Amino acid sequence: MRYRVLGGTGIEVSVHCLGTMMFGYVGNPDHDECARIVHAALDRGINFVDTADMYSAGESEQIVGKALRGRRDDVVLATKVHFQMGEGRNRSGNSRRWITRAVEDSLRRLQTDWIDLYQVHRPDHTTDIEETLGVLGDLVRQGKIRAFGCSTFPAEEIVEAHHVAERRALGRFRTEQPPYSILARGIESSVLPVCQRYGMGVLVWSPLASGFLSGRHRKGQPVDLTSGRAALNPARFDPAIPENVVKLDAVEQLAELAGGLGRTLPELAVAFTVAHPAVTSVIIGPRTMAQLDGLLDGASLTLDDATLDRIDAIVPPGTNLYQPDGAWRPPALSDAVRRRRPLAERSAG
Repeated sequence: MRYRVLGGTGIEVSVHCLGTMMFGYVGNPDHDECARIVHAALDRGINFVDTADMYSAGESEQIVGKALRGRRDDVVLATKVHFQMGEGRNRSGNSRRWITRAVEDSLRRLQTDWIDLYQVHRPDHTTDIEETLGVLGDLVRQGKIRAFGCSTFPAEEIVEAHHVAERRALGRFRTEQPPYSILARGIESSVLPVCQRYGMGVLVWSPLASGFLSGRHRKGQPVDLTSGRAALNPARFDPAIPENVVKLDAVEQLAELAGGLGRTLPELAVAFTVAHPAVTSVIIGPRTMAQLDGLLDGASLTLDDATLDRIDAIVPPGTNLYQPDGAWRPPALSDAVRRRRPLAERSAG
């Protein structure tokens, strides 16, 4: 297992980070098996574990907390805040009120006194970024978190956050957690260069492109749209949709490339993400022990320039073959009112 320093934090983390989104009722409800996966990952050199309060409505954090008993000091533990937790208002977002409450809930579920990396899961355009940075800095001073970062922030909002932090003498985001895979390379154009400029650590998610690079989805093979991830988002997997045809065509070429190297497609996909100089760690999210073993078997794989050139020819740098983050869209795109002048102003012209 290789290790890198996480941005400017001075914290050394494994290049492979254990993601636990699939722990709990959404993926694997067997707490004992999930704990065995955690222990196996640690035994193979992983020292970085990532979760979030919203994964299986807190169940993932509970599983991780139980699994880390007796091994907490050896683990760099990361979790996230932002999404709705439970019923009612003011139980989500990036406000001081909610973050102050949410961090206590996460600490309790994780059975720990501190969180090494506390991440804002998505932007919140109803909350001033100054307020968010202010409360996160207070949590550092209180010893409840060691560092804080953001997740799936556009490049311009990362820049704004750093500008506000400098202007107001506040703590700044030390990390970013964006989606990144061979099929979704959009962050190469701006997010990754911005992170490099500010010395941020980068831990990337979805290196298997929601399963398309797992080897399970191949051109000409039937797809069950009623189970698994396909049931949650059928449009992303329906082979009749042109966007998915493009993905499947790329998968065939990538599978051939991996085979020529004597490697599996998932091994190629994961190794690609950590080849970028801006990336610190790649999050792997196994649901089973077999999936963990398959991903870690390729942990030592390093891609040479010729292989990376072949990948560039299949999916050009900076290109997204699909929209990698279906859970959030900028309000400027999702809210039509933000793109249209009031009718009276339009008529006056």
